[in-house]
Amino acid sequence: MNILLIAPATGHWRRIGRRRTFNGKTFRFSMLSLLSVAGLSPRDANITLVDEQVEDVPETAADGTRFDLVGITAMTALAPRAYALCARFRAEGVPVVMGGYHATLNTEEALEHADAVVVGPAYGAWERVCEDVQSGCLERVYRGDPRGPVPRRLPRHLLADERYATVNATFATFGCRNRCAFCSIGPFHGGKRHIRPVADVVDEVAAFSSDFFIFVDDNLTQERAYAMALFEGLATLGKKWVTQASLEIAEDPELLAAMRDAGCAGVFVGIESFSDRVLKEQVKSCNVPDHYREAVAAFHRHGMFVEAGVIVGFDADGVEVFQDTLRGLERIGVDAIQLAILTPLPGTGLYESLKRRIFDHDWEHYDFRHAVFEPKRMRRQELQAGADWMIRRFYSPWRIFKRLTRWLVTPACWKHLPYALTLNLAYLGRVKRFGIRGWNPAVQRAPRLQPYRKRTGLAEGSTTERTAA
Repeated sequence: MNILLIAPATGHWRRIGRRRTFNGKTFRFSMLSLLSVAGLSPRDANITLVDEQVEDVPETAADGTRFDLVGITAMTALAPRAYALCARFRAEGVPVVMGGYHATLNTEEALEHADAVVVGPAYGAWERVCEDVQSGCLERVYRGDPRGPVPRRLPRHLLADERYATVNATFATFGCRNRCAFCSIGPFHGGKRHIRPVADVVDEVAAFSSDFFIFVDDNLTQERAYAMALFEGLATLGKKWVTQASLEIAEDPELLAAMRDAGCAGVFVGIESFSDRVLKEQVKSCNVPDHYREAVAAFHRHGMFVEAGVIVGFDADGVEVFQDTLRGLERIGVDAIQLAILTPLPGTGLYESLKRRIFDHDWEHYDFRHAVFEPKRMRRQELQAGADWMIRRFYSPWRIFKRLTRWLVTPACWKHLPYALTLNLAYLGRVKRFGIRGWNPAVQRAPRLQPYRKRTGLAEGSTTERTAA
């Protein structure tokens, strides 16, 4: 059985791995979703795994014969490309199955393009898909079970290791208990959270070929007792890792010490906004802006760098939000940011609340880098320009140098400095390659919109990735 598994790419990111200068390697680190699907496939199957950031989709399998099954995973911004691939292979008579966030939360739409859809995680579903394809009785919808068997060893040899920051990524937990209105994680997992046995996770990590890996968990530390047991198991391995976590754990020095001893080099935390009003409206009450600086300092004392997720474009945001947020980020001392324009992903509460103000229904623009709705307190071109201005300013060479000098006087962070510096330089490369410029709408009137879009190249595609599963 020949199986083709595809991670689509579009715009700037298509075949970016082939470029010699700023190849985007820093932002390619997982492919865990398709590796998991490959691990669930029949043992005698011939698997071809294609990441379109690195290579083209082949016409046939390695032996020259046609594929028997195609599986595609896609976030919303990649749905149009995924649908084009569906049409291509279905025209050849090859069954195509879609999965991932967009297909799960927009199943009926996905079924207009694919032969079948896997809703939720692939565990417990992909095995049945393969069986039904072989018996010629493919169903339309398969529902995964997060409690299903997780492959103990994934076929990471299917990836070209040198084209990724690391192919060693894993997870210990599914889902997140938070109910942030803008986030698709809660709807995808049905508001539930699941954990893997600690021993299974530790055994997998121990077998990794390198000393650095990534936890792709949505919120690794949300079950404190489980996290403490996991960190105790990891502490003996001597490996370094990064993960996503809630900012509130900064108030738990015992947990931070356990993370440090287990090898945590950095955390991604979603601070989202410096506005209490915004956080309350988005059901993100676990964040307290007045505590941000203390929280970041606590992570630094334990030798962890902090990348902050920040979103602009909320209804409470006016044109001053960009410069105010930039000052706030410098004040609290974060080491990197992932800046997103508020994006109403279909299937979330935010999408329903903003539906009447959405003017752009091209899913390819739902990449957190395009303004696709009419903001309440600014014009959409001001939202677009302000976000671009802010990301360019934060990753200016001068500001990176200032952060470098701060890291050098923080002894606890010295040994992990290469991670933070690499990330900052990668973001700077992204700004340069994609021509991101923008302007500060708080002090400058808008130029004409169309020449601005053409100059920045923003219409060409995605410049921000979010974790996919």
